[in-house]
Amino acid sequence: MTAAPALSAYLDPEALSRISRLDLVARLVVEGFITGLHRSPYHGFSVEFSEHRPYLPGDPLRDLDWKAYAKTGRLYIKQYEEETNLKAYLLLDISGSMAYQSGGAMGKFRYACCLGAALAHLMLRQRDAVGLMLFDQRVHTYVPPRSVQSHLQVLLKEMDQAKPAADTRMAPAFHDLAERLSRRGLVVVLSDLLDDPEEVLGGLRHFRYRGHEVIVFHLLDPRERDLDFRRQETRFVSLENPEHSLTTQPWHFQAEYRQLMEQLIQTYRLRCADAGVDYALIDTATPFDRALSRYLVQRRKLG
Repeated sequence: MTAAPALSAYLDPEALSRISRLDLVARLVVEGFITGLHRSPYHGFSVEFSEHRPYLPGDPLRDLDWKAYAKTGRLYIKQYEEETNLKAYLLLDISGSMAYQSGGAMGKFRYACCLGAALAHLMLRQRDAVGLMLFDQRVHTYVPPRSVQSHLQVLLKEMDQAKPAADTRMAPAFHDLAERLSRRGLVVVLSDLLDDPEEVLGGLRHFRYRGHEVIVFHLLDPRERDLDFRRQETRFVSLENPEHSLTTQPWHFQAEYRQLMEQLIQTYRLRCADAGVDYALIDTATPFDRALSRYLVQRRKLG
């Protein structure tokens, strides 16, 4: 009989690629992440138990301390130190380019959905409110943040039903949402950022101007960075406009392509830093704990 894999194994995209249910993916990633926290500088991040108080009608049953009941015969509620009601917003890119997959365990969009699901699950465990925006050229779906655990299924259903298809134009969606958000919170962008950097950065600065902390997860397929295709001749088809295609031998322009892609990455990295935006370059083979740790650092800034 084969032993079940350790929870930490589910931080690996390859292991998760065999699991279709986003709710299960979210739970496995977060539990795998938490089991490793005692070996990391983020140990102790979770909601800390503070004290008891008597149970009152209407209190959530999940907060009952059954051990205290067994000892005293009375119902007590566990109170917590960290009930901050942070509002977090997951911004998920559903443009056509997010559908790309070069042959690895996960494509960009599936990776983004798994990461978004895990982040939402982790945030709700911390009693934070989580919302969701799906966008390409415009806002397609906006789910306002809520902090109840059942809200996770609403978020996951929207992610599951989304299909990347249209052209990318991020800035209008960012400006639209920035004007809607009145309370300081945490904005998490999940995108390949294959758009005009100046426009994208303008949208990100709008969030900062409104007082939000911002994390950008720049999601790329490894082949998008190196163009390392083994075949002599390769046909490239635009995922945002399939009528546009090119058949060529990639080695002819591979060096120039890599240089341009690194310039794009450096532009985002440096300009995000200037704007006070946390930028993380993530490829689709990166274990999920790296991204969750970046979230944790930004979460602490909001106290």
